[in-house]
Amino acid sequence: MKLQPDQSDAQTISGYGPGWVGVGAERITHNVVLGSRGERFEWAGSYEELGPEHFAQIAALKVEVVIFGSGARIRFPQPAWLAPLAARRIGLETMDTAAACRTYNILAQEGREVAVALILDRPA
Repeated sequence: MKLQPDQSDAQTISGYGPGWVGVGAERITHNVVLGSRGERFEWAGSYEELGPEHFAQIAALKVEVVIFGSGARIRFPQPAWLAPLAARRIGLETMDTAAACRTYNILAQEGREVAVALILDRPA
């Protein structure tokens, strides 16, 4: 699906599909964390590899809320993984990756300090 965001200084997602997400004209094919202030880094190899250290990376961004896109289906993180976010009083919302992309764009364009952590399931 192609997205057409309004003009904003925030980093936004321009499109997404099975196994990829677009940021501007760039197509990203690995799990990624994006921040509304331009932060971007490669993230966990898969949902099964997630642990507290992955959420600590996001907590270091000092955002208000994290949108967790858990892949093609909703998979909630283990409560122990979220300790780094809770320690900084950062909220987390879990949804499938497509919904996470859309929600992130809305919040980023509102000027919120938000990050999205995306698991990009590979097509079969």
